[in-house]
Amino acid sequence: MSTLPVIAAVDGSDDSMRALDWALDAARGRGAPLRVVHVRQYAAWMQADVLVAGPADQDDDPVLDQVRTYLAGLPDRPVMEYLGLEGAPGAVLPELGSTAQLLVLGSRGRGGFASLLLGSNGMAAARDSECPVVVVPRPGREVHDGVPAGPGPRVVVGLQVDSPDEAALGFAFAEADRRGARVQAVAAYPWPVQVWTAAPGQIVPPAVDQEAVENETRTLAEGFLAAHRKRHPDVHAEPYVAPGDAAGHLVAASKNATLTVVGRHRRRLLAPTRILGSVTQAVLLHAASPVAVIPPTPPED
Repeated sequence: MSTLPVIAAVDGSDDSMRALDWALDAARGRGAPLRVVHVRQYAAWMQADVLVAGPADQDDDPVLDQVRTYLAGLPDRPVMEYLGLEGAPGAVLPELGSTAQLLVLGSRGRGGFASLLLGSNGMAAARDSECPVVVVPRPGREVHDGVPAGPGPRVVVGLQVDSPDEAALGFAFAEADRRGARVQAVAAYPWPVQVWTAAPGQIVPPAVDQEAVENETRTLAEGFLAAHRKRHPDVHAEPYVAPGDAAGHLVAASKNATLTVVGRHRRRLLAPTRILGSVTQAVLLHAASPVAVIPPTPPED
């Protein structure tokens, strides 16, 4: 059975070349081919008679030529594929995810607003792709301290104990296993909890103390990690339990991390389209490490 490729989306920008390096390493680690894709953008709304995506002239693509030159003579290269397409990247790239095991792109490409931390194509791919999407940020993002890191490579994953994302946990453990890294599962709990009384504007302290909430969160987190530890016995995993904002803790934990893994929201009854949760969006915008966004496991029939 053939191995699905790792796709690197390139456009000639420095951001996309950093993503190419990350994808190259990922393809090596998975024993997978690397498919380098360049989508030439056009204004689809101005060309009503042109399909949203289509093949480009493979022999006349300076971006793919740049990549070929960059990779020429590189030792230990995986099997390489090059694909040029024409269309709207925000629509074409997510569609490519159905034929890949991983889609990798830079946080911003050519064009757009220089002040944006994440381009629209990256947001669309993270939201709509059927495979995991890794967004590689620009170097030098500053995040505040606050989460103990410890020595050695580390894969950070968000863990919501009242609704754990098994797909994200599984991806984090598998990636840590490939890279000889440990897993740091960030489990945040809301605190302080305010309880409103019948009297207008009056609140009372919660009946449960913070230590009890933290201990319960840690116990639940350890339980969810146990099954993944069995599948990956060589991976050391530990929960980091803290009160407050999950996004803030994940961004802080991304400092010097190998990878930060977050799940994409499941479709909900009142929101049937694919969406990115607020925590996932915040991590994509502000994390210092590459961020992997994992789609939910499809429901069984």
